[in-house]
Amino acid sequence: MKGPRYAKQVDDNQRQIVNELKQIPGVSVCVIGQPVDLLVGYQARNFLIEIKREDKRDRPSAVTKAQREFFGSWTGQVRIAASAEEIIDLITKGYRHAKPK
Repeated sequence: MKGPRYAKQVDDNQRQIVNELKQIPGVSVCVIGQPVDLLVGYQARNFLIEIKREDKRDRPSAVTKAQREFFGSWTGQVRIAASAEEIIDLITKGYRHAKPK
C-alpha cells in the first residue's frame, strides 16, 4: 500500500531559508520534504514548517491536496512560512493553537 503523494517541487526560497536558519546558534534544521518541508528544533521543541514563496503563500493552489489533508488531520502543530525571519518569529514566540494560515 502506498502512502499519500506529495509535490516534488521545492520552493525557490527554501535553500536560502535553510542556510539562514543553520547560522543561528541553538537551531537545528532537517529538510524532510514530506509531508512538509522542514523540521526545525529550538530549545527542546520541534516545529513542522511548510515553505512557500511569498507570492504563492495565500493562493490555494500553492498548497497541494495532500498537504491540505495533512494540515486537516494532523493534531500537532504545523505552520506555513515564507522567510527565515518568519520562522525565527514562530520558534522564538512559539506556536499559537491554530491551524496553518
